Amino acid sequence: MDECKFVVQNEFGEEIECEVLFTYQDERTGKHYIAYTDDSLDEEGNTSVYASIYDPDTDPAILHPIETEEEWETVETILASLQEDDYEDELAEVEASIAELLNGKTEEEIEELKKLFATPLDEDEE
Repeated sequence: MDECKFVVQNEFGEEIECEVLFTYQDERTGKHYIAYTDDSLDEEGNTSVYASIYDPDTDPAILHPIETEEEWETVETILASLQEDDYEDELAEVEASIAELLNGKTEEEIEELKKLFATPLDEDEE
């Protein structure tokens, strides 16, 4: 399952396109895991993420439920690590944008920018 997207059928027979977040083979069990999303949102507004066991030698791949707590913990650890990496990448992009914005600015201009960014928005502007 090397593609970035695949289609599953829900319980109503509707086809839903999913995006692969990661695949992983556990060296201890030999099982292959896949984490994926259909980009739907849960009740709290978070993107829904699913995980399954799959056999990479079948085409199309058949997804099987993860059944043990240990397997779920492994998948959750990998997801948390990926989210942390994404956060660090986004932070680095923001820092680079700020550095570019400040490049060549005088101390006076930098102080004005600091004041601008420190000023709260009016409720109408949020």
